[in-house]
Amino acid sequence: MSELIIYPIPSLVATLLNRETAKGSPLTEDEVIQIRDSCPAIALTQEDARRVDESRGYLDIDRENCWEEWQRVRLELAED
Repeated sequence: MSELIIYPIPSLVATLLNRETAKGSPLTEDEVIQIRDSCPAIALTQEDARRVDESRGYLDIDRENCWEEWQRVRLELAED
């Protein structure tokens, strides 16, 4: 049996981007953690999560390292 993982729907990066845009200023680490802990999510197998990633066209940020990864991603998004 495949191990299930918690998978945010919509993606955590999209949720954080929307919340930061609505706030009008950078999210704090506490806000990012609170959003991660309360965002809608489902349990998926690794294989199903991979399929969702492929259909989205990008990988979501890692829930366990969301603050560090969000800092990197938000800078990349600002450059686009």
